[in-house]
Order: sequence, then structure tokens, then C-alpha cells
Amino acid sequence: MANNETSVKHNLFGFGDKNVAFAKYFTGTSYLNGLVQPDDNVDVNVSNVNFEPGCRNNWHIHHNGFQILLVTAGEGWYQEEGKPNRPNSCILVTW
Repeated sequence: MANNETSVKHNLFGFGDKNVAFAKYFTGTSYLNGLVQPDDNVDVNVSNVNFEPGCRNNWHIHHNGFQILLVTAGEGWYQEEGKPNRPNSCILVTW
């Protein structure tokens, strides 16, 4: 994280607090900052998630909703089911 620490910790969306609510889906420590209040009429959760070095997000599925990933800082890996993993950087936008 040393290479990207400043841009990750001081980005437009805010760093967030330790992600205790969803910690079971991560190996390592992540931080979550909700950007939009939960609404039963909206099927998209809008949050900023930051990862400590070495943190991984476990495989998961969004059954009743969607996920849009906007990578705004840092670097890591991204993989969709059935596809090879690929490096990502701040240019990745996927849904």
C-alpha cells in the first residue's frame, strides 16, 4: 500500500471504518464507507471499500441486486466466475 497509500486514504469518497459487518467475506482487513442510505427500492449498494495490503475478498454472489466496481486508487486482482483473473488498477470499471 505504500505506493498508493495517500491516494487510497484521502480519496474523494472517504476511507471509511473497519468493515466489521462484512468481515466474514474478507481475508484480512477492509474498510467500508457507505455512500448512499439503504433503500428497499434500490437494488444497488453504493459504498467505498478499501483493502489493507494482502486483504482478499472471498468469492461471493449478489443474488438480489447488483455490484458496480469503480477502482479509484491502488492495484490488485479481479476475477469473474469462469474467467481468468486479471490485474486491475484505477482504470477498471465493471458491473
